[in-house]
Amino acid sequence: MTACLGIGLCTSCTPETPTAPQDYTQYVNTFIGAADNGHTFPGACLPFGLIQASPETNAIGWQYCSGYNYRDSLIWGFSQTHLNGTGCMDLGDLLVMPVTGQRVRDDYKSGFSKKTESATPGYYTVELDKYKVKAELTATDHVALHRYTYQNADSASLLLDLQHGLVWNPQQYKSHVKACEINWEDAQTLTGHVRSSVWVNQDLYFVMKFNKPVTDSIYLPMEETEKGKRLIMSFDMKPDEQLLMKVAISTVGVDGAHKNMEKELADWDFNGTRQKAKDSWNSYLSRIEVTGTPDELENFYTSFYHALIQPNNIADVDGRYRNAKDSIVKSSSGVYYSTFSIWDTYRAAHPFYTLAVPERVDGFINSMIEQNQAQGYLPVWTLWGKETNTMIGNHSVSVIAEAYKKGFRGFDAEKAFDAIKQTLTVSHPKSDWETYMKYGYYPTDKVDAESVSRTLESVYDDYAAATMAGLMGKKEDAEYFGKRSEFYKNLFDKETQFMRPRYADGRWKTPFNPSDLAHAESRGGDYTEGNAWQYTWHVQHDVPGLIELFGGKEAFLNKLDSLFTIELKGSGLADVTGLIGQYAHGNEPSHHVTFLYTLAGKPERTQELIREIFDTQYKNKPDGLCGNDDCGQMSAWYMFNAMGFYPVDPVSGHYVFGAPQMPKIVLHLPDGKTFTVIAENLSKEHKYIDSITLNGEPYTKNYISHEDIVKGGTLVYKMK
Repeated sequence: MTACLGIGLCTSCTPETPTAPQDYTQYVNTFIGAADNGHTFPGACLPFGLIQASPETNAIGWQYCSGYNYRDSLIWGFSQTHLNGTGCMDLGDLLVMPVTGQRVRDDYKSGFSKKTESATPGYYTVELDKYKVKAELTATDHVALHRYTYQNADSASLLLDLQHGLVWNPQQYKSHVKACEINWEDAQTLTGHVRSSVWVNQDLYFVMKFNKPVTDSIYLPMEETEKGKRLIMSFDMKPDEQLLMKVAISTVGVDGAHKNMEKELADWDFNGTRQKAKDSWNSYLSRIEVTGTPDELENFYTSFYHALIQPNNIADVDGRYRNAKDSIVKSSSGVYYSTFSIWDTYRAAHPFYTLAVPERVDGFINSMIEQNQAQGYLPVWTLWGKETNTMIGNHSVSVIAEAYKKGFRGFDAEKAFDAIKQTLTVSHPKSDWETYMKYGYYPTDKVDAESVSRTLESVYDDYAAATMAGLMGKKEDAEYFGKRSEFYKNLFDKETQFMRPRYADGRWKTPFNPSDLAHAESRGGDYTEGNAWQYTWHVQHDVPGLIELFGGKEAFLNKLDSLFTIELKGSGLADVTGLIGQYAHGNEPSHHVTFLYTLAGKPERTQELIREIFDTQYKNKPDGLCGNDDCGQMSAWYMFNAMGFYPVDPVSGHYVFGAPQMPKIVLHLPDGKTFTVIAENLSKEHKYIDSITLNGEPYTKNYISHEDIVKGGTLVYKMK
């Protein structure tokens, strides 16, 4: 069965008959990745919004980074903030749970039937068996809207748990809240502030309004280390009546939360708000029309959906936000983006944004520049305006240089490059430039961990800086960073043919097992969530130079073949998953590696592997992702490869050909342009590219440029 989502022409229709808008949200399965280690959540949010209202089935430990696992049978409640697909714990703020019957109890969790649970972009619903309450959630950018239908109105109440949050262990669950205060403004309005510390130090201000007055409230007892208040609020309800609750949040203050609610959700129209959320998602999802099987459509549009959940605009409707210095400032553009998982997303998600949501790109860059002004270096991994310093590299440099290379000019390029230069020359956490420059690499005996990965990730940023400097006519800077971009050669051991840790005196580290997995936080080592097999290929900007280090294409291809055939043995890592030999599709450093075959003159092997990854690593089911979605990076890989190309080197503006996986995809670009990708004769058997044409002309390059795509046109693959 094949479904086409193109805008069809019906010969039986008269010109006066309007065509119903296509509902692309029907192809989003918000439960994909919500089991196993995908770490996605099924709840209600808007594209790039601050609110993510979603159920929580647990809150403690790595398995619950999003607060939800599809396999669980109990719901703890519904929180207002969540991360999509990360490997770290935080958020899960302002947990609420509708309650009936006995108000004070030891356990407020409720069972539920999967038959009553469903979700679509901007909406989630489930029935709570224990309390006989139907829960429904929808959202605006800064406001969650809850609707609870109490089938049994006996002591109809609502639990508010301000101690709750997503944390690493039970002890932290009882101690992560550092301050909490609440205030009843009237019988229907509760405001407050919660300060917590898990991944970042977070200040959350809220306004909670009800459509009915609270008739009574009970404060629940707190343990010695707890500072977050818990209370039960009761309402005068009749059977099947509905309680509505609006929750607006802000990083700035209660006044900011009030303004957000007044601007975005002044009424109590749940159905209308849900429809607006749906319309908002459709306005983005409709930018790409896909032809494919039902499973392919759901995989694609769910990937599109996941990619747009973040970065999140944390600024209030008046443009104010709390920055990295804990100061209240106002964004010059009125928006300020955070949740930059850049170690992941610079690879494909940000390149995808330049095609799918180009109007957002300048805002991303301006937010990065503002973050630099506050903390002294560009974002590494930011959340709620704060720097986590998680992962390695300084890949905001790549994102900025890529945008500049692709012609984005809605930011101050001089300020941007000054931020790049400062970031890459003035030492800050995990970037010790004095050591890096002294040795031409990070020596394993001079840094705590990740010496090889830190070097290889840094040289890509050096290349990005050199590229932007060259485009801006900054010759000296271009030469300086260009030389640094060759430092990867200092870690290549020609005897073992691996990127290998090295001491400050030049000796190779021994003993050395290229299969040993490293992880800075749990077991140390010289690689980041990986090993030498996976990181040896991390030279995105100079594949010809890497091939030369191996002694030519034959040796290079032989080693690359071994990557996909030698089994990874020994103790594993939760982050190193989706294995094909040593290749780990579940973690980002592997994402460009299959395309090295194409760049080394063996494209048919790339084409075989892309099909294998599509067939084995992406499924239309809750455990359908082979690793964390990582704020849309895993999803962006899927979408690019559905079209048959991928940004191996994002800053170059080139997308290297793999093989298309869907018969037709249409990108709707600005100014009414379209770029159509057609795969003729595509089938299970016909997975290889025979020839390519661009706008009817034979096309023989092994990549297509961003410039050619945004001009609009038609790319046709003839498959064999």
